[in-house]
Amino acid sequence: MAQSSVETDIHTSVQAPAEPDFKTRLQSWLPKLVLSPTVAMVLLFVYGFILFTIYVSFTDSRILPFVNAQGATSYDLIGLSNYEKLFRLSHWEIAITNLAIFASLYIIICCAIGLMLAIFLDQKIRGEGVLRPIYLYPMALSFIVTGTAWKWFLDPGIGLENTMHIWGWTSFKFDWIKNGDYAIYTLVMAAVWQSSGFVMAMFLAGLRGIDNEILKAAQMDGASNWQLYRRIIIPQLRPAFLSAFVILAHLAIKSYDLVVALTGGGPGRATELPATFMYSYTFTRNQMGIGAASAVIMLMTVAAIIVPYLYAELREKK
Repeated sequence: MAQSSVETDIHTSVQAPAEPDFKTRLQSWLPKLVLSPTVAMVLLFVYGFILFTIYVSFTDSRILPFVNAQGATSYDLIGLSNYEKLFRLSHWEIAITNLAIFASLYIIICCAIGLMLAIFLDQKIRGEGVLRPIYLYPMALSFIVTGTAWKWFLDPGIGLENTMHIWGWTSFKFDWIKNGDYAIYTLVMAAVWQSSGFVMAMFLAGLRGIDNEILKAAQMDGASNWQLYRRIIIPQLRPAFLSAFVILAHLAIKSYDLVVALTGGGPGRATELPATFMYSYTFTRNQMGIGAASAVIMLMTVAAIIVPYLYAELREKK
């Protein structure tokens, strides 16, 4: 009988753990308390303003706080009128065309240069520890700094063309930044210079993650270096290619500071992109509804790229 009561007491003590003391509860709640202001600010100033922008895109507001064309405060919803006006504007068509040219060249050239640099560094060359930071350094700069530096370099009056003339090559001409037909390519040059090192780091990490046993087995079977890269190495870099595409596409769609610093959207509208269009119509032309509609289109484009990528990543992990 005494043994039964002892067993009951032991069973009760096992099933009823002691409540955590104040110190333990504080340690568990402290990270949440520290992060809660940041989470609240992100919800308000990121997602809150995203919802606000979507709402404004359906109103006839000209500028804050919802002033319409007649000068009266308006909260009236006008449906898809702003989107219809947006796609009838020649300026928006120019911005979309420029984005297609800029984004396609930017992504392709960055991936090509990044892959070549990664393969070069993967050969276990001397000085890799020095070369790798040099290639990565441009990514540490802001696009404003990059745009300003390349503007000086490409300006015919003070940059490369002027330097060649001083050195005696008077026939040299490189005025793309002033030429409406070629100005968009100066954006590509500056953006590729800044981002290709970052893409290189992604590909280099992918190359270092490939199992050497597979490569050795292929070499024993007589595979050449070209066959190794074409049939084994590059196919295994698919996740790196996909990640690079998503990041570069996102950077291309929201490019604003590089354009403003390098060309200002000119000459004319030769380098205007959706981001500069949005700023111009929202704050310069006092057409906030159309500017908000263009911002929503940009958001939807970014989401169309990022959401499938995240879905594929999560599905692969499961």
